Amino acid sequence: MASEAELTPTSYIQHHLKNLTITVDDSSTFWQLHADTLIMAVLMGLVMVLGFWLATRRATSGVPGKWQAFVEIVLEFVDQQARDAYPGRSKLVTPIAITLFFWILMMNLIKMIPADFFAIPLAAVGVDYWKPVPTADVNATLGMSISVFFLMIFFALRAKGLGGFVHEFFTAPFGPWMFPANILLNIVELVSKPVSLAMRLFGNMYGGEIVFLLIWVLGGVGIAGAIAAGVFGLGWMLFHLLVIPLQAFIFMMLSIVYLSLMEEHH
Repeated sequence: MASEAELTPTSYIQHHLKNLTITVDDSSTFWQLHADTLIMAVLMGLVMVLGFWLATRRATSGVPGKWQAFVEIVLEFVDQQARDAYPGRSKLVTPIAITLFFWILMMNLIKMIPADFFAIPLAAVGVDYWKPVPTADVNATLGMSISVFFLMIFFALRAKGLGGFVHEFFTAPFGPWMFPANILLNIVELVSKPVSLAMRLFGNMYGGEIVFLLIWVLGGVGIAGAIAAGVFGLGWMLFHLLVIPLQAFIFMMLSIVYLSLMEEHH
């Protein structure tokens, strides 16, 4: 990576917003892997699993420890929200909700670490680019939302059967004589749900990342810039302490609502 003195504010921000890319097929730009996104997402997933394992490893039926009590409170909250949004009896809903909420929460929390804390040490070992926040990569958010899409189809087929699902796809909401309009509207509805999930999370995290980088650049413009960057940075960080769990919660809740809607019969 070029030294920070050689980077203009624009190139500095662009540099930190670029992923470490591994090209699978040199003849196509489609088959590329964002190694930083994959590594950080898997790492945060492992941290989440380790945290739950530590809570259950020392779990007691009597007075719980602080970590066990915290995990139980959060799990009960997520479980209650999932049950309120999903009136069915599927045992998969709560595990899905817990996985989505905590995994996205852990990935979002990386935003609280300045980008240079990753970039400078990695540059010393020859890694030019590293975008640490997985949810600021649209490929990651689309991947999660596509997984939710397949779960929606699974829940619909399980509740209605293949015949009922296809019949409803052709006849709802205007009746069988309007099947071309029904098909078009149902396709738009199905596609818009995962796309909106992905874009909402990506937009908030990517926009927040840009603002953090702008504040970081401001800190390098003299003493006044450093003071302003400290004030704005603290305010933006405190604001993101609300945004980070809120975006994870919204993604989780909308996913559960979509699963519930797919089981409803017109």
